[in-house]
Amino acid sequence: MGSTWTDVRPGSLPAVNRDTVSSSDRARAGALCERIEGVFDQRVVGQAQLRTSLVVALMCGGHVLLESVPGLAKTTAAQTLAYAVSGSFHRIQCTPDLMPSDIVGTQVFNYGTSTFTTQLGPVHANVVLLDEINRSSAKTQSAMLEAMQERQTTIAGEVHPVPSPFMVLATQNPIEEEGTHVLPEAQMDRFLLKEVLDYPDAAQEVEILDRISDGRMTRPLRAQRLTLDEVAWLQRLVDQVYVDASIRRYIVDLVATTRGRGPVQVPGLDRLVRVGASPRGSISLMRVAQAVALRAGRGHVVPEDAHALRNAVLRHRVVRTFDAIADDVSTESIVTSVFDAVPVP
Repeated sequence: MGSTWTDVRPGSLPAVNRDTVSSSDRARAGALCERIEGVFDQRVVGQAQLRTSLVVALMCGGHVLLESVPGLAKTTAAQTLAYAVSGSFHRIQCTPDLMPSDIVGTQVFNYGTSTFTTQLGPVHANVVLLDEINRSSAKTQSAMLEAMQERQTTIAGEVHPVPSPFMVLATQNPIEEEGTHVLPEAQMDRFLLKEVLDYPDAAQEVEILDRISDGRMTRPLRAQRLTLDEVAWLQRLVDQVYVDASIRRYIVDLVATTRGRGPVQVPGLDRLVRVGASPRGSISLMRVAQAVALRAGRGHVVPEDAHALRNAVLRHRVVRTFDAIADDVSTESIVTSVFDAVPVP
């Protein structure tokens, strides 16, 4: 399963095995990931990158920002993920009049007993789909992002932890800007990954129609679901995946290069990048690499693991200049140029 130290391309790390995760645990982790993906295959056609990102984010305990036009299975994917891990699921449709209390909860007065009781909001679920987050007000966005970061909500001075595991999938529609509040870069940085979804190809779209016609899209799912305890175990195991000091330095060099402070200078980068990735980008890149390695059946990280989801980790953390936007230089191409420039250990 996956590559080993000995099959890494020439110039990579020496062939030393420092796995800190037992072979039995690696095998169990792989089996759990396969069960999640098996459930996905029954409901979601194509969208392999989305499936990978959701599984990796779940393993890391992180949140995902999804950007796409409507109708590309974001809601279906979120519901399927919640089902696959036996978790609770809530969907919040963001509107301009949505208030923070509509998300986190509020106190309700009971006239019979003349007392207040706390009614928890829909953010208190294992998987929360925040649909069209950019359509809600800045105050509501702030309340949601606080719950994501602190893993708790405060109602009338009383702290209420969110369930564990806790994962937020926020979506934003890039084609309709009227009446929207764009997420500031500092808030987008709270998301572990940002995925940009594209249309399915013709064969995949025919498969969607076939599944609808024969009833497979509404048929009850048949799969051995994970328990929440198994998800928690998987998240703890990610922490044990070995990251060599040279890999950690490599990750820091990559992120520092986006700021123009790395070991090499990318020609013209200062004209394209206004703000590079923060140290949270380094942390996210390492955590994602650990999850990718474990998903591949390894207990150690190799450089290719840091490459696997590099665009998803960094595309919302690298802020382009006006010149880059005007010249239609994508963030992904900037990230690629950084990874091409920094020497692999």
